[in-house]
Amino acid sequence: MRPILFALVSLLTVAVVTPARAGEEEDKRAENAVRVLKEVMEAPDKAIPQDLLREAHAIAVVPDVIKAGLVIGGRHGNGLISVKTRDGTWSNPAFVSMTGGSIGFQAGVSSTDVILVFRTQRGVESIVHGKFTLGADASAAAGPVGRSAQASTDAQLKAEIYSYSRARGLFAGAALDGTAIRIDNDANQAVYGQGVTARRVFEGGVSHVPDAVVDFRDLLEEYTSK
Repeated sequence: MRPILFALVSLLTVAVVTPARAGEEEDKRAENAVRVLKEVMEAPDKAIPQDLLREAHAIAVVPDVIKAGLVIGGRHGNGLISVKTRDGTWSNPAFVSMTGGSIGFQAGVSSTDVILVFRTQRGVESIVHGKFTLGADASAAAGPVGRSAQASTDAQLKAEIYSYSRARGLFAGAALDGTAIRIDNDANQAVYGQGVTARRVFEGGVSHVPDAVVDFRDLLEEYTSK
């Protein structure tokens, strides 16, 4: 009898502990996204122009995108994305993953923080449906930095998404064509509950929202209300 009871207790322990561990991992991802956004926006004269942020339909922050390769390279990272709701506030963020590849002579490993500013609703809808690729499903251009977006070129102004990256302390617009963004359903369900979709998250249909996730949403409100 005791072996059976021990086995049952072990199974219950795994069932209880596993979601908590998954939630802790996602909390850390949210905390990193908050850190990156705060550091970028507080950089003097190198931040994303606030008028771009105020007009954005969605903003994604993906910290620590790892790029590695020898001849054939690739990159991968995990982050968060929030969308502008109908009343002009920011939604709870959904978790996303970023992947991409490149071919050419290269060697080494690098870690880069990436921020995407969505300027149209079309890119947001592509994300809600599960996946989209920069440059293929939506036009992307390196975004301007500074206090104002007036220095943007005509070509940039036609882009649906502005992309930025920060590596080794340097922050600037970045070309990321070919990079795919996917909804991370496993992470979303670990945080918000089984069966929760990105659309439900964006529309406010979740009740349990961790503090780290709330901090990301509140920080966006802070930077776009000025």
